[in-house]
Amino acid sequence: MVDYRATATGPLAGIRILDMTQFILGPVATQIMGDMGADVIKVESPSGDANRYIGPRQHEGMATLYLGMNRNKRSVVLDLRNPEALEALYVMAEQCDVFMHSMRPDAATKLGVGAETMMKRNPRLIYATAPGYRSDGPKRNDPAYDDVIQGESGIAGINMKAYGEPRYLPTVLADKFCGHVLASHIGMALFERERSGLGQSVEVPMFESMLAFNMIEHMWTAQLDDPNGTIGYPRALMKERRPFKTKDAYICLMATTDPQYVNLFKAIRRPELIDDSRFNTVTARSERFVELYEILGIELAKEDTATWEQRLTAANIPNARARMLDELQTDPYIVGTKFFQTLEHPVAGKTHTTSIPVRYSRTPAQLRAPAPVLGEHTESVLTEFGFTKDQITRMTTSKI
Repeated sequence: MVDYRATATGPLAGIRILDMTQFILGPVATQIMGDMGADVIKVESPSGDANRYIGPRQHEGMATLYLGMNRNKRSVVLDLRNPEALEALYVMAEQCDVFMHSMRPDAATKLGVGAETMMKRNPRLIYATAPGYRSDGPKRNDPAYDDVIQGESGIAGINMKAYGEPRYLPTVLADKFCGHVLASHIGMALFERERSGLGQSVEVPMFESMLAFNMIEHMWTAQLDDPNGTIGYPRALMKERRPFKTKDAYICLMATTDPQYVNLFKAIRRPELIDDSRFNTVTARSERFVELYEILGIELAKEDTATWEQRLTAANIPNARARMLDELQTDPYIVGTKFFQTLEHPVAGKTHTTSIPVRYSRTPAQLRAPAPVLGEHTESVLTEFGFTKDQITRMTTSKI
């Protein structure tokens, strides 16, 4: 049996996380922390995380959506509607560093896992949640999912200019981004606890987090209190900002500085643009991005992608071929860096996952284990937390 704490090497090695999250946001956060060495104990109901059943699967309860965000975790099944199971959760929380859930505030309090209750049992506990909205506002108990938050925070709306209608980005952006934010702030709270010795609650509201994220560049002239100004960064919103069509595919490029544009104009064989007053300064270019991108589009369409990769790279212009999703697993760079990894599961067989992109020189992160089968570690985890064999047998046979 793998001792998760003894074998962990990442910067969070020794940290124990009691994880009652499901769907995407919470599991993304706890997978990040598990990758960093934390012992993540995934507490599930008898039916399990809903994502276990979304997507193709070779083993029941191990669907693709679940596999993508639940590695480096252990699964324990507790039916928290039963008082004995809830008491077992309290005992575990007393010995953990972090407690997380993905319920609405009132539902958590009603179940008996509200912040006040849990932190009374363990004053050093970091109690972490990511509700749809701030808990001190009128929408504190409103449900929220990725599509709703993308729409409400203006993410879908920024596509209006390019496509003529609001559109969701074709990725679960709000869930994944807020998952990263949640993991980051839990780490900061743990750092502060090292100074104070005290836990605290950490709340990452999805709507406000995505609104702040979206408005970093899109506040634009609203930051100047300009009554005639507009909200929205023009370059990001123009329909011309997209991969450029070449003879055979698409290429992406980005130039920002004056020297880069000198090199770019030479690379596209339009040297006369170097001294053109429309494009020879940052300010001038920023006012004429539509015109500039139209010129680039015409020139880049004259050669194939490989030619442009060679020419732009030689000119020190950041560029890359626009890859389609189904090309990525065979891309030479990705294959060469072993980005995709294979993990062997004792029940589900081989599972494929991404490697951990962040690198630490002294405390390396690890791919220790694939996503667990529902309840795979119930007995071993409860034993670690001090429950006797008779107690575990009774809870198991009683379906607690």
